[in-house]
Amino acid sequence: MKIIQTEKAPAAVGPYSQGTIVGNLVFTSGQLPLVPETGELVTDDIKKATQQSLDNVKAIVEEAGSSVDKIVKVNIFLDNIADFAAVNEVYTEFFGDHKPARSCVEVGKLPKNGLLEIEAIAEL
Repeated sequence: MKIIQTEKAPAAVGPYSQGTIVGNLVFTSGQLPLVPETGELVTDDIKKATQQSLDNVKAIVEEAGSSVDKIVKVNIFLDNIADFAAVNEVYTEFFGDHKPARSCVEVGKLPKNGLLEIEAIAEL
């Protein structure tokens, strides 16, 4: 297993890595909508928060030597399932014609009271 570390994504907020490489797969840890440069959590707009979380996932996947078009699975954890449609708008624009498998669920609470958290698995 190889640990992934990049300054283009927020540092882990606990005892884990931003991501790992195992074999030919990249696994990202869940990405809150934290701005890497400031550590600020995007909490004012679900669309902005979604974009930030996706950008964080992208940074980790790219640091590993992969790319967004090689993402095969995405898990989205929402603070409020009512945000589903807004998240889908940003998600559709981000991935374009690429359609990885996906799960999206509402959870009781997220770290730092985040609006959402996104994790992904990609091929190298």
